[in-house]
Amino acid sequence: MGGKSYKTVIVALCCCLASCVRDKPPAVINTVPGATGNVYIVCEGNYGSGNASLYAYEPVRDSVFGDIYMAVNKQPLGDVFQSMQHIGNQLFLCINNSNKIVVLHTANWAITGSISIPGPRYILPINATKAYVSTLYSNRVYIINPQTLQITDTITMPGQNPEGMCMYNNDAMICTWDTAGNSVFKVDITTDKVAQSIKVAGYAPQEVLEDKEQTLWVLAGDQPEGKTGTLTRIDPSTGEILKSFQFPADADALKPVFNNTKDTLYFIEANYYGGTTNNGIYRMGINDEALPTQPFVSAKQYQYFWALGIDPLTGNVYIGDPKGFTQNGNVYIYQPGGTLLKSFSVGVGPGHFYFDE
Repeated sequence: MGGKSYKTVIVALCCCLASCVRDKPPAVINTVPGATGNVYIVCEGNYGSGNASLYAYEPVRDSVFGDIYMAVNKQPLGDVFQSMQHIGNQLFLCINNSNKIVVLHTANWAITGSISIPGPRYILPINATKAYVSTLYSNRVYIINPQTLQITDTITMPGQNPEGMCMYNNDAMICTWDTAGNSVFKVDITTDKVAQSIKVAGYAPQEVLEDKEQTLWVLAGDQPEGKTGTLTRIDPSTGEILKSFQFPADADALKPVFNNTKDTLYFIEANYYGGTTNNGIYRMGINDEALPTQPFVSAKQYQYFWALGIDPLTGNVYIGDPKGFTQNGNVYIYQPGGTLLKSFSVGVGPGHFYFDE
């Protein structure tokens, strides 16, 4: 489950059939990107290979900067780069299978320290001196001080595999990606205690997001483990389920994001076995009555997508193609209307985008 990279063993043979010719690596740029206005690309690397990397794209200069961490720090980043978070003047990089968070200074991308945490997944900033870290293969959320880079406490969750998190008013909403669980949990950030359990429509909640109407959307499911994907819209003030949707049994839905006005939800459906059914980027309005049946961007045969992001300034849609984690991946940028603007090569396994305004 390290970045769902357990799937790469299954899909590598299938996906390499469509990727016989390796892309040329991106051109080497001898400078580093500017301090602001970057789109960071989290490249997970191939599970167990230790080839994770951090790329950046500067839309203003239309420039790609490859493997920033290696270029500056002269050492490999580690194994499975799961996610990153910008807090203050530092970038916090969760290196899942290396059991660490690597911390970089935004002024020069030089390493300033690290935090040893087993299986870190995502980081949720709470305030200047507190952040929550979700973890894999445990029921713990770690509390860190982003200034001292110390672990200050842990939160014991009611379910295994704390995963996606978001702030809602003065609480943290936390999913536990547990196939036995069907709840999202509200944690009081002043006491760091679980204050409420809210049922959702399906099992294995993995992501939670807030829309423009201050309701929450929870994506649940673990299709390879036999838990059909569901999408639930809830009122967190009452715990009421406002809407629920069930995906087809063979659809693996993942990585939902809202557009910049938070009225349209985008998500990936991935087919790892070479087919085109339930495979691509989908989107739906928050008041739609059914899941979309046609993709916004279709994946081709022997292709699936692994990363999705919406530029908060332009609304452009960024998509990552991991190419089976067997070679460098590709990034595609689409206009909101669906026109392809450009594509470029990045590191192995592009998994997330982070927009630094």
